[in-house]
Amino acid sequence: QVQLVESGGGSVQSGGSLRLSCAASGFPSIYYSMAWFRQAPGKEREGVAVINSDGRTTYADSVKGRFTISKDNAKNTLYLQMNSLRPEDTAMYVCAAQYGDVSLATPIWAGQFPYWGQGTQVTVSS
Repeated sequence: QVQLVESGGGSVQSGGSLRLSCAASGFPSIYYSMAWFRQAPGKEREGVAVINSDGRTTYADSVKGRFTISKDNAKNTLYLQMNSLRPEDTAMYVCAAQYGDVSLATPIWAGQFPYWGQGTQVTVSS
């Protein structure tokens, strides 16, 4: 059974950093594409970053140059390093997974991911 469990969220001041983790179980992450999405109250879900099974990545324009997605296949864990955080980054961050490669076109399409975690909250204060 596929399971995704996020951690690492919290409260930070503007300009600060956080690293989110998504522990995967029930499947070998090496064969899967994984992604981070976020949703703030009253806003639509937004694809933040994707890493394909072959290691290729893509980012939303809003986080490009500040966030880095990575995957440790030995630990079956997905990461999101978030630097230079802004108040507008405040949201629930959720990881997702799909077997094989997915489209790296932006905006990142949530419909291509069948497996989802519960999320971890990130709050950035000014």
